[in-house]
Amino acid sequence: MDFGGLVRSIDWNFLESTLTRVLAVLLCLTVHETCHGLAAYALGDPTARDRRRLSLNPLRHIDWLGLAMMLAVGFGWAKPVPVDPRHFKRPKQGMALTALAGPASNFLLALLAMALSRVIYQYFPYSRGGALAFEFLLYTLAPLSIGLGLFNLLPIPPLDGSKVLGAFLPDTTYFGLMRYERFGMFLLLALSWFGVTGDLISGAILGVYRFFFELLF
Repeated sequence: MDFGGLVRSIDWNFLESTLTRVLAVLLCLTVHETCHGLAAYALGDPTARDRRRLSLNPLRHIDWLGLAMMLAVGFGWAKPVPVDPRHFKRPKQGMALTALAGPASNFLLALLAMALSRVIYQYFPYSRGGALAFEFLLYTLAPLSIGLGLFNLLPIPPLDGSKVLGAFLPDTTYFGLMRYERFGMFLLLALSWFGVTGDLISGAILGVYRFFFELLF
């Protein structure tokens, strides 16, 4: 096969959709992890700053296996931002606020993406670049970011929701729950394999997406 034939054989639509999804995943995970670090730093913990995790460089945050899982099955992870709760005046509450910053940043990122798509729709509706940006922001980045935020709010260790829930639990219950954190990933993998998390999250994603859409359009 000559070079021209090779080029013609490429499924450019599939390649484009894959690249835009990779870009969206990298952006969502990077913002999520950076905001964990920023929240911890604002509450008095310099650990993430000292380990150079207060960065929008995705290479500082990406776990390559977690990224591959995210692209393949919609469930993945990044490198956890290091947090030392001993720096917090109220460790349990500090951990909850630090954990909540990740999902909150994803909802704000989705809202910003949809707001930008609204501007493009209004002012650049017929340009090729505008159409590509509009589709990426509205149909790829926004729902993916909402989904990542909602998924992380599930109260299953090691997800952020377990630490948010912990702020409302007695210390003995909270620390007992955290002892099983290393097993939570296996539970999440099992739930994802059987489609339980997908069923739980998909309806919620649609609800939040519709709320943002009606707010902006």
